[in-house]
Amino acid sequence: MNPQQDNITSEISAQAPLGQLLLHRGVLSKEQLDMALEQQKNCEERKLIGEVLVEMGLVDNKTVLETLAHAYGIPFASDTARLADPKIIEILPREFLEEHGVLPMFLVRGVLTVAVSEPANLYLLEEIERRTGHRTQIVAATAEDIEAAHQSYLPAANVFVIDEIYEDIDEHDFAVIEQDATELSDLEEDAGHGPVVKLVNFLIYSAVREGASDIHIEPDDRSLRVRYRIDGKLYEKIHPPHKMQQAIASRIKIMANLDISERRLPQDGDFNVMMDGRPIDLRVSTMPSKFGEIVVMRIIDSKNNRLSLDSLGFNEQMLLDWKSVVEQPNGVVLVTGPTGSGKSTTLYSVLSQLDTHEINVATIEDPIEAQIRGINQSQINERAGFTFSKALRSMLRQDPDVLMVGEVRDSDTAAIVSQAALTGHLVFSTLHTNDSISAVTRLVNLGIEPYLVAATVRGVLAQRLVRKICPHCKTAWEGDEAVRNACGGGDYSMGAGCNRCRGTGFAGRIGIFELLIPSNELLEAVSRGASLQELRSLTNHSTLRVDGLEKVAKGLTTPEEVLCATRSMSI
Repeated sequence: MNPQQDNITSEISAQAPLGQLLLHRGVLSKEQLDMALEQQKNCEERKLIGEVLVEMGLVDNKTVLETLAHAYGIPFASDTARLADPKIIEILPREFLEEHGVLPMFLVRGVLTVAVSEPANLYLLEEIERRTGHRTQIVAATAEDIEAAHQSYLPAANVFVIDEIYEDIDEHDFAVIEQDATELSDLEEDAGHGPVVKLVNFLIYSAVREGASDIHIEPDDRSLRVRYRIDGKLYEKIHPPHKMQQAIASRIKIMANLDISERRLPQDGDFNVMMDGRPIDLRVSTMPSKFGEIVVMRIIDSKNNRLSLDSLGFNEQMLLDWKSVVEQPNGVVLVTGPTGSGKSTTLYSVLSQLDTHEINVATIEDPIEAQIRGINQSQINERAGFTFSKALRSMLRQDPDVLMVGEVRDSDTAAIVSQAALTGHLVFSTLHTNDSISAVTRLVNLGIEPYLVAATVRGVLAQRLVRKICPHCKTAWEGDEAVRNACGGGDYSMGAGCNRCRGTGFAGRIGIFELLIPSNELLEAVSRGASLQELRSLTNHSTLRVDGLEKVAKGLTTPEEVLCATRSMSI
């Protein structure tokens, strides 16, 4: 905007319509405004002209709000998360901040500055002053910026500033963390020190907030590295002082009820914490290394398992076919893929949609990753001898209609699953195979007779997870021409990288699938023990790569993501 336009705008009353303000500011033409007004008149539901202009792509939210702020004579703030004082944000309850879309920024000489996305709302200003007891002045900020600040600072209950934690650390706090320290009381004392407790809490809290699936704490000879796995990739988070290594490991062991004096052998345990009113389960694994114990915590957040089948990424036809498979009265239904490919989430989505009022649904899992109301869930305990096969035998005496077995790991479990399907049960389970047809031969390799496999398997779903393009920085794909050709050519999308996606260009993940529903011809081939190559020649279902490339064409993910996830397969 040039100075002349700025002067024109300043002469217009704050009561002037937004369209006129934008027009005189030079960001909108008369023709565009008329077109937007006509669109507003024809809307079925009542919309503000600003909403219509944004929906039509004629202006963005920032321009609208900046124009209003200028007209009302108040400042416009961008990057509110960076400008806000974290200690002041707590002056108003979280519920109020989120409901009204406001952000307390700083308090100077008794005057509270608050960012709002609706500067004309005088009643909101009065309510803030009443609640805080401070004279309040407002600045305008986009709802997106305010929400991003909320994500950065809320909830305040478990937010810890790393620099402040480090300032609390003195040399004597960790003097006993030497390789020859063996006194249990010393280790417990170190693990209970305030800075260590704060740091471990911060790591867990921030990992959950950022959607991480794992926390890796890895020492070397001079440093300590903490990494989060987000959307399947590892990202460095912080580098705590190396002397904190054993104290951090001991603190986590105490939380997981592990032996903190044992540092020569691997240990596994678990614990849970409450966050935002919901339980977060953490599975802990420790591993001795040359420079200290490596600690990995797997985060199992029940919120991430509350998915419906419609939201997993199936195309319309495959979703209909998959629903027909899982509605079979009996048989074996398998989901295959490597670790971390979303198999459990898919099965949980299936189970959560079953009518548990009229049928008995039971699961045998390792571990139970989400609790589903109305379903009887049991967790195996290998150390106590409660294995998948033993649990399955016992569960069949509990009169189940539908069973989910976390994984077919051995021939004994495979045999019981097959027998259960033959006797009228519907059994869901997982296998680690590259594609769907390989699951059939895998069952045969586990000792199940080919004719029994053919008689019980109703369908096999193979899947992978690929990262979704960040919608906030989506742009035209600028990849290698060879990759474009490998994907069949076309115009694709990618993420340029922004603050919201940590500069990665990706936000979240989506499934790519292939569904095998055995035909009569295929079942006959299975019964006579045909080879994998022959079985593969008799299938005509859409493959993982084809499904992935369809999502590339829709702008959901990138060619590289799909090619990487399916690199061992062909189109």
